Amino acid sequence: MIRILHALDWVAPFLADLNQDPDYSDPHLLTEEQIQLNLCNAIEKQSDLVLGVYDGDQITGLFVFLVLPEERYLEMIVGLSRSSAAYREILNFLRACYPGFQADFVFNPRNELLKKLLEDRNAAFDPVQRRMNLDDYIQEHDTLGIVPLSEGYLSEYCAMHSKDVYWTGEKVYRATDRFRVFLAIEDGHVAGYVDVTHKFEENEVYDLLVREASRQRGWGRKLMAKALAENRPNGMLLFVDADNDPAIRLYQSLGFEFVPKGDNQTAFWKIPC
Repeated sequence: MIRILHALDWVAPFLADLNQDPDYSDPHLLTEEQIQLNLCNAIEKQSDLVLGVYDGDQITGLFVFLVLPEERYLEMIVGLSRSSAAYREILNFLRACYPGFQADFVFNPRNELLKKLLEDRNAAFDPVQRRMNLDDYIQEHDTLGIVPLSEGYLSEYCAMHSKDVYWTGEKVYRATDRFRVFLAIEDGHVAGYVDVTHKFEENEVYDLLVREASRQRGWGRKLMAKALAENRPNGMLLFVDADNDPAIRLYQSLGFEFVPKGDNQTAFWKIPC
């Protein structure tokens, strides 16, 4: 049975138990700030749907989905369960209530139960990503040639921006309450960009890209250095593909370290009509 939840105090033991399990913990609930933002605050948000799956009176799954009907899009923000039946019931619920929606799932890559059910539904998967955190700023770095995004560079930035993501360049540009954007300018043109949040105690690098013709010239380091300088004194986190050794070396040289239980994987399921 699925219930819409309007309070969470009594599910604390279930949350604590699952979030200590290396196979079923949720990468969105690693810190107290994340628990507050992604779970507790979801009860008050009109765009978030908080669901409990029950076997009788026993809770077997706890889920939070961001639902954007006008965009026919939803995203699993929190997914906690050790029960294949609970995941199956949630996926059936989504299929019944949101036919035709694009559904993205960000989850613990060790969670084989959810992965298998999404594979059975022909979901596509991104590579496993590793979480890295920076808590201490160890030194100053060169940021020459890095500027904030402005309207004069907007069209170049949007044309270069990653397209297969929810936060496209156009959306990031409009979300000034959430994001900062810095550009690398080479010979008067945009050579790269970094999108980074700025409203949290621990902010996140969402997207970093340098055009192919400008790589191996230090632009990635300069972009990151500018993002870090503007973020002080807050913490910073990012996710990097587990097999992207050059990027990992760059981030480690800036002081980032891997976070235990921080790995995640994203699956993309087009819900059948």
